[in-house]
Order: sequence, then C-alpha cells, then structure tokens
Amino acid sequence: MARKLLLEHINVPGINTFDVYRQKGGYRAVEKALKMTPDEVVEEVKKSGLRGRGGAGFPTGMKWSFLAKPEGVPRYLVCNADESEPGTFKDRYLMTYIPHALIEGMIVSSFALGAKTSYIYVRGEMMPQIRILERAIAEAKNAGFLGKNILGSGYDLELYVQPGGGAYICGEETALLESLEGKRGNPRIKPPFPAIAGLYGCPTVVNNVESIAATVPIINDGGEEYAKIGIGRSTGTKLISASGNLVRPGVYEIELGLPVEEFIYSDEYCGGIANGKRLKATVAGGSSVPVLPANLTLKLANGEPRLMSYESLSEGGFATGTMMGSGGFIAFDEDQCIVRNTWNFARFYHHESCGQCSPCREGTGWMEKVLHRLEYGHGKMSDIDLLVDVSKKIEGNTICPLGDAAAWPVASAIRHFRDEFEWHVKEPVKCLDTNYGLANYAEPIAKVEVSTEK
Repeated sequence: MARKLLLEHINVPGINTFDVYRQKGGYRAVEKALKMTPDEVVEEVKKSGLRGRGGAGFPTGMKWSFLAKPEGVPRYLVCNADESEPGTFKDRYLMTYIPHALIEGMIVSSFALGAKTSYIYVRGEMMPQIRILERAIAEAKNAGFLGKNILGSGYDLELYVQPGGGAYICGEETALLESLEGKRGNPRIKPPFPAIAGLYGCPTVVNNVESIAATVPIINDGGEEYAKIGIGRSTGTKLISASGNLVRPGVYEIELGLPVEEFIYSDEYCGGIANGKRLKATVAGGSSVPVLPANLTLKLANGEPRLMSYESLSEGGFATGTMMGSGGFIAFDEDQCIVRNTWNFARFYHHESCGQCSPCREGTGWMEKVLHRLEYGHGKMSDIDLLVDVSKKIEGNTICPLGDAAAWPVASAIRHFRDEFEWHVKEPVKCLDTNYGLANYAEPIAKVEVSTEK
C-alpha cells in the first residue's frame, strides 16, 4: 500500500472534529513549529522539495523565500481554495472530511511567513465547506491554537474564511486578491508580484489547499524525510481527482512516481476502464492541460512507462506530453467523442473569460463557435486549421494563464485526434448520432493486467 500523509486518517469517525483530529496527532506540527524560528520552518519546506499542488508546480519553499519583509508592513497568507478547474475536486474533499489538516497547515505556514492575519478564499458555491471550515476554526481557537499568544509563544494569528466570487478566473492568484479586496476578480498585470505588493498592497503569499496541508507532515517528519518519498524533483505524495470512465473514480493519494498504467488499472486505485471498455484518451491534470491519446498516456514516446510525476507527464513537451496540473485525472473510453469534449471545454473557457484581454475574450468565443459547427455536422476542413491558428493567437498573449488553458486542450485534441475532427466533416449526418470510436493513432489499447503484489 502507498504511504498516506494527508489521507491516513480520512476514514476515522469524527476526524472532522478537533478532538478526534487531535487524538490522531493533529496540531503536533503547530507545537513543533512554534519552537522553531520562522526561517527554520521555511528551510524545512525548502528541503522537502514540495511543489505547488494547485497546478503550477513551483517550489513552495522558494516561493515563500521571495516574500518581502519591510518593517511595519503587515504580511498575509491567502489559501486558494477556489478549485474551479473542471475535473478537480481533491481540495473540496480535504476541506469536507479533514478540515483541521488545512487549519493546522495555515497556522504553520502563517507563522513561517510572519503573517498575523490569513484568509482561506473558498469558491462561492462551496457553502457546506465554508461552514465546515468556520466550525473548525472556532474549535481551534477555543483550544488556543488561534487568536492571541498561541500556546504562550507570543505569536498571534487570526484566520478568516472568505466566500469567493464564483468565477474560474478567481483561481488565478491576482484575480483572487482583487476579489478578496471586494473588487471585480480581474487578473492584475505583473510585476509587481504578490510577494511584493499583494493583498491591500502588502507582501502576500497565495498557496493551494493541498500545498498548505502538506506542510503538516513536512514539519512533523522533517523536510528531508518528506523528500525521500516520490521520485526526482517530484517529492512527496499527491492527491489525484480521478473521474470519467473508470471503475472506481474518486480522490486518491499517490506517491509521486507511480506508473500511470498502475494508477488506471490496478485494484488499489481506479480498477481499470468501466464496463470492460478500452481506454481512448486522458486529461491528466484538469481541463486546462493537453489531452493525450491512450498510447502516450501509458508510455513515453520512447516506449518507457509514463509516471505520475511532474517531469514524466511533461516529457516530450506538448508534442507527446502533458502536465500534472492540479491532478484532475479524467479518463475517456472508446465511446467518447473528442470533438464534443473539446467543444465542451471551449464553452467553459469562453464563459469564464473575464474579457480583459482581446485574444482571450474574442478567441475563446471563436473556438467555441467553430467547434460547435464541427460537432453538429456544419464544419469545413479549413475549420480544423482555423482552430489551430486561433489557439496560437491566444496562447502566450494574455495577462493570465486562462488564455493558455483555453488554447492547449484545443490544439492538443487536433494534434492527436485530427482524424476524428476530419471524420466530423466527412460524415456530417453520421456524426450526429454516432461516435468515431478509437482513433487511428495506434493499435487499439487492450485491457492491461497489472499485478498489485509488492
């Protein structure tokens, strides 16, 4: 069995309460951190090799070290719990079932950064999770782990939950800060970066829910021990939101470096493709990352097994690889339509564009319209290259990464499944009630038997 750091006690009755969480070793990291200096806590996180679990994968300890520390100016830690990425639901799972893991991580991280006021920015639609977190904060405060002079250390911290604006764009850290300040959630032009001028113009760090929760086992066990888990620069464990045509979708905690084939087919994880179907394609890190056909999901271009790690998933660049992203792993079986799926993603990004940048505001709408034409049998062959051209005009030409997130799925779908797009043009009537099936990119992928013996 893989080692569990965040979800070890997830099935313990009452683990969402302070008392049970405390009985299982909760808040030991706070007690330990408060006996260290803030710089020592930052150093442990650096040693761990922890990388941002929200999608970017930037080293967390390094990000913390960039925080400006001017005299007399407050600093802030903001937890990004917006989690708007389609296919991603692991942060919501963590907040629902083990909220004190996040609260403890917030205290440890706030202490390391010298923040005396911190915020958890939660997607507005997640009202049950907001109430759960507010209860957990009240419990921690009653036990002396929040408020004035925490555990007699002299350190003060107030922690607040802020409902979000209900927009995908507010998952981008500067748009999140704008929303937190009560303004429209439009991304800011950078520089200045939040580490210099963030919330209310003060130095600010924005981290994902999972990233902050991961600081708890790092402080408890030490950064060097954490770094021993995983592979290469992909250290520790990662929460994966698995969905789509799988026997057992759900949230899984994996050790980074696990073979993708084992994750999909082994009984310990997803149990294979549902209904005895064959795997056609996957989206490995949420809707904003490039889609991969089955053969490149399971193997690298050189034939070696592909691993669930930042480096292995991106091996080959966008020509033959993808991204870890936020860990929103979506599997498509042989009956799924790539054109329809791509159009569905394009609809989402067109709807969620803030409209600040012309390439994104206009381009996402164009892509949605052209994909709609192709899906419903009104497309032309020239539409396929038009989509590629529009995606290139959007990528890299916007203030925030939403433009890239909209462009990459479209470009990758055409790159790997062009025959399916062409079929929609050649068979305008048939495509309305029949799916293309397995693409002609490789021999059909048979069901893979994976041994679970260690």
